[in-house]
Amino acid sequence: MTKIFLVLVLLQTLFNILVVASAGNLNQDFDLTWGDGRAQILDNGQLLTLSLDKSSGSGFRSKNQYLFGKIDMQIKLVPGNSAGTVTAYYLSSLGSTHDEIDFEFLGNLSGDPYILHTNVFTQGKGNREQQFYLWFDPTKDFHTYSILWNPQSIIFSVDGTPIRQFKNFESKGIPFPKNQAMSIYSSLWNADDWATRGGLVKADWSKAPFTASYRNFNAQACTWSSGSSHCSSSSSSSSSSWLSQSLDATGQERIKWVQKNYMIYNYCRDTKRFPQGFPAECSLA
Repeated sequence: MTKIFLVLVLLQTLFNILVVASAGNLNQDFDLTWGDGRAQILDNGQLLTLSLDKSSGSGFRSKNQYLFGKIDMQIKLVPGNSAGTVTAYYLSSLGSTHDEIDFEFLGNLSGDPYILHTNVFTQGKGNREQQFYLWFDPTKDFHTYSILWNPQSIIFSVDGTPIRQFKNFESKGIPFPKNQAMSIYSSLWNADDWATRGGLVKADWSKAPFTASYRNFNAQACTWSSGSSHCSSSSSSSSSSWLSQSLDATGQERIKWVQKNYMIYNYCRDTKRFPQGFPAECSLA
């Protein structure tokens, strides 16, 4: 038996896989957690918006917790002068040794590109930042931001194009998120002390409120409740195929294209930050 097959058998045994749809009404999937009315679910659950003004930002959290999944969300970012704002969209568990998988969108002056900031935390340790420019204006329309998290790897994708992969190298002594269920979070908040050019460019509050929009959430995932997990898929024919999904040859070429043309920071190349040598996964990826 292959390792992947054994993993699938184990997951099916432990988790009692069910095939159900998990997409649709945002009221069913998310709770508005803070912002005193600045977060809203509109259009009969088809649209969610977060807003930020000088007094407060806002945020939401998924009703479910997940232990592995393929999770998609369409987001339209704050348009115009978004300097000083951060739109965070991420998976995270709780506690000092939490796991986390991050998309963060750092706002900028009108006409300058957003920075897409990514990070992976394992057992409370992050410091695995990679940053990208996007090949389109993310404020003009909705685009799909996806996290594929399975026992083999974590793959970040934008509109189906993979931009980053964090592989499971536990056999080499590198922790990998696999034991802690994570919720989905998103927030829009003021970070003008650091977000835009290291804090040199501040938020222009005369342009507030700043608003980001969300729609078409879809999760093919293992939902965690009361110490057990149930894995779901949008159709029976693709039941849990994401659990063994990896980058094919086309995906590998796409990720190389993105990293060659649009990556602007990679912790695995920051010699000033790691003068004694890069983290172990950098030589393995």
